[in-house]
Amino acid sequence: MSKARHSYLPVHAGPSASYDRGMNRERLEHLARQLLAGRLDLPDFLHEAAQPATADLNEAQIDLDRRRRCGYPEVVFGEGKTVGTLERIFQALLATRADVLATRISAEQAAHLQTRFPQGHYNAIGRTLRIAATDPSAEPAPTGHVVVVTAGTSDLPVAEEARETLLWMGASVTTVLDVGVAGPHRLREHLGELDGADAIVVIAGMEGALPSVVGGYVACPVIAVPTSVGYGASLGGFAALLSMLNSCAANVSVVNIDAGFKGGYVAGLIAQAAARRRGPV
Repeated sequence: MSKARHSYLPVHAGPSASYDRGMNRERLEHLARQLLAGRLDLPDFLHEAAQPATADLNEAQIDLDRRRRCGYPEVVFGEGKTVGTLERIFQALLATRADVLATRISAEQAAHLQTRFPQGHYNAIGRTLRIAATDPSAEPAPTGHVVVVTAGTSDLPVAEEARETLLWMGASVTTVLDVGVAGPHRLREHLGELDGADAIVVIAGMEGALPSVVGGYVACPVIAVPTSVGYGASLGGFAALLSMLNSCAANVSVVNIDAGFKGGYVAGLIAQAAARRRGPV
């Protein structure tokens, strides 16, 4: 059966972009196998085969082959980039039908970019910008289920970065907010929402104890994200990081301080693999 056809927005990389048009043998063989297996129809095969591996924007080298190799397109770190550079990067990705995710996008950057990409969704709390290359009505069903848990309201910016990353990856997301160990009864009231999750992202600052507590209740991987929230002895998140690294809960793994994107991405990969094992619902 051929895969469903999508309606794509007419976005072009623009005259400032130059492309490496080389097609490596591995990528061509991958596309040919998909065509022979019926997972790719001829028009899409021809479109994908014509795509470059890299977009050379002078100030940025955009990896256009990452979705084939790694499952998802390149993600853009917005901090320190000009809006002109971000615009050219987004155009290059959208021209290859890749949905855009940009992190650490300021309100000022977003104000300009949304005039050029009105279909984009800016999350002011998480400082993320998502731009869909496909017709939203043609989006596939969510893949896997992840729960994002925060210890406190101050952890919300990191949680929103994780949630937006998961939505970009196609995961179904539930959020459980402000259930830190200062009031342990609050977590128990939400345990039912953790049941059935493929992975859980737990975000906490201060002493960083919440991931260990959550890990003791669930049978899935827990991705712990320390935040820089806390008073002086929290050392900008190092106290939470060390606490999480020393967790005695066997299912807890830890990412970098304030790394909502990384926590969400790892959880999304786990959820995708779990959904693939389950097969069609």
